[in-house]
Amino acid sequence: MENLFYEKLVENLFDGVYYVDLDNVITYWNRAAERITGYAREEVLGSRCSDNILRHIDAEGNELCLAGCPLRASRSDGMIHEADVFLHHKAGHRVPVTVRVSPIRDEGGAVMGAVEVFSDNSKRLDVLQEIESLKQEAYTDQLTGVANRRFAEMRLHGWMEEFRAFEVPFGFLFMDIDRFKSFNDTYGHNIGDQVLQMVGHTISNLLRKLDVVARWGGEEFIVLVPNVDEDKLGRIAERIRVFIERSWLTVNGKHLFVTVSIGCTMAAKNDSVDVLVQRADSLMYKSKEGGRNRITTDF
Repeated sequence: MENLFYEKLVENLFDGVYYVDLDNVITYWNRAAERITGYAREEVLGSRCSDNILRHIDAEGNELCLAGCPLRASRSDGMIHEADVFLHHKAGHRVPVTVRVSPIRDEGGAVMGAVEVFSDNSKRLDVLQEIESLKQEAYTDQLTGVANRRFAEMRLHGWMEEFRAFEVPFGFLFMDIDRFKSFNDTYGHNIGDQVLQMVGHTISNLLRKLDVVARWGGEEFIVLVPNVDEDKLGRIAERIRVFIERSWLTVNGKHLFVTVSIGCTMAAKNDSVDVLVQRADSLMYKSKEGGRNRITTDF
């Protein structure tokens, strides 16, 4: 009776919970784990989390299944481990989570596995919270859920005015999904739409609350990044590039990957919105000409 009580308790926790044995095989997967990851229980029981399921990566894009796995560390040293990581969602995008791992011991005290508890750390953009609260669907891209071009242009004009008046710097990223037309022709527009959603979600989950990501049109996205210098903007662009490169969709048992080419520039006082966008767009095309899946800057 007592075991049943605790089983129901864990099953109904808001945080995701799963158990692994000494071979790293998943033996339990609660409802919240299903909700946060998109993977149903029957899809993961008997598998390893590294079997193209969660595939945790850290903030720099390093694969923790290859080195630095909290589960493996807990089983090895018998200690509790905690980390902020990004798991792979079934829909393809990365989800920021805090994981806490504890060893599971048998009656004799020997480690027989580990339990991981993970909570969703996804951050909604402030601008999108405002849009949701005001029901301003006119400013949201209906397919991806990020801001649309109309909202991005409105923010760009506002930030340019603030930059000229108060010298508050901001960076601008213009990116395009590589070979997207060929991808659409090969796999169909429904899969293409899923790729756009994956890319939009991945970028959104990497940004700060003040940053803005918007779908500019077609397979083009832009990112506005306030209060940064050239070095920090470049690192943010590289982080976006790496995370998209290491995300994928699973279609009929096949993993589908995409990459992006990025143009990266800082706003200048004599810029108009059109000049700034054209400069970033030209830099993006230089990334395409240079081989794709890369960043081109003018600094």
